[in-house]
Amino acid sequence: MVTLIAALLAAPAGARAGERWPDGPRQWTHEAGTLTLSAPPTRIVALNWAATEALLLLGITPVGVADRDGYGTWVQAPGLPDAGVANVGSRSAPSLEAIAELKPDLIVTSAELAPAASQLAALAPTYVISLYTPGADPFERATRQLRTLADMTGRRARAERVLAELNATLDQERARLADAGLAGIPVALVNFLDTRHVRIYARNGLYQTVLDRLGLVNAWQAPGNFWGFSVTGLDALAATPDARLAVIAPTPPGLADSLAESPFWTYLPSVQKHRVYPVEATWPFGGVYPIQRLARALTDGLLAGGDDGVE
Repeated sequence: MVTLIAALLAAPAGARAGERWPDGPRQWTHEAGTLTLSAPPTRIVALNWAATEALLLLGITPVGVADRDGYGTWVQAPGLPDAGVANVGSRSAPSLEAIAELKPDLIVTSAELAPAASQLAALAPTYVISLYTPGADPFERATRQLRTLADMTGRRARAERVLAELNATLDQERARLADAGLAGIPVALVNFLDTRHVRIYARNGLYQTVLDRLGLVNAWQAPGNFWGFSVTGLDALAATPDARLAVIAPTPPGLADSLAESPFWTYLPSVQKHRVYPVEATWPFGGVYPIQRLARALTDGLLAGGDDGVE
């Protein structure tokens, strides 16, 4: 089934190079001050993967991306073209020279690169927005980023269609769970780091939006870091005996065999009750699109039924 987002990614839209706004330059306020653009940008460099995702959802292929190859490995969707996108170094230390060579008319970054803000602004107008910061709601920030980039590039209608499909998906998956009698159940979302430790997603993270919108309860009530997760040992999961344990891929090689022999694992209530559910991989530190992907994957996993092991 071809989704609306897939169709949007294939359809041209928005401003063309050289077009100017008829009412003159426009301004936006952001985390580092005020940004002024005399025309919609068409050569955009994204210095984090959430910004890359947002541009692709708007049908914009950035001319440069930080950690380009890593995006294809970890984020995957929406996908980057195989050619035509330059790598501009790492997300933590992008190459100013590589960015300058691309002659961008907009750079999108976050507060993590605050020490280089003035240098980036000297290369091109720079929009700074941080999705993951203490006290922030990642989904609200991601929505704001998508809409602001849409306004800058003349694609607001497209952004609203993306958000409308997201909301429709969340409503649809919530109904599927309710029909199966799973409304209100506690769920713990985890990634395995090794055979004894997991990253578990807390209430202040991006994934909380998925649980809320699906009518599920986050079984992990402890606070997380500003990225929205905690790292804990398997024994801590015993404190949530009624939880469904959703194990998000990927998992370390050989994990299933190791856990089968682990007393930390085999005595967990979720394991003994066959309430372990594999869930397809999604990027937990992205923008709006991982929410749609996780909503589908988590619902499919819960409806498929649980087990006592991981894949």
